[in-house]
Amino acid sequence: MNLIKYLVVGFVFGVVLTKTEAVSWYRIYEMFQFDSFHMYGIIMTAIATGVIGIQIIKRFDIKDIKGLPIEILDKERGTFRYWIGGLIFGLGWALVGSCPGPIYILIGSGFITVGFVFFGALFGTFIYGYFKDKLPH
Repeated sequence: MNLIKYLVVGFVFGVVLTKTEAVSWYRIYEMFQFDSFHMYGIIMTAIATGVIGIQIIKRFDIKDIKGLPIEILDKERGTFRYWIGGLIFGLGWALVGSCPGPIYILIGSGFITVGFVFFGALFGTFIYGYFKDKLPH
């Protein structure tokens, strides 16, 4: 019964991403070609919403669902690894035409070829897990 709330949020998230065309290969292609503001507007709205939400949590000492205080630690300043990670992520996103987030949405929408992307994401996660202890963190 506790999982239903996560399923509902995931379902609503999937509907919103689909209706805003954020899962559309064409929209992602437009973004990487700098032909349209559509995806940049969605991403900037998400960033603004996150910033506002974090500030509300910090300023009003919002508690989590179990009543415990939410502790948000400060991040270290940007370093080389963030640039490399962002570059790899962005290149993968541009090559595949899909962010990892909507993989399930695209498969559920009937785009069976996204299964290759799904297995690629699983394989990449496995490779990272295998080499994680050897990587500079």
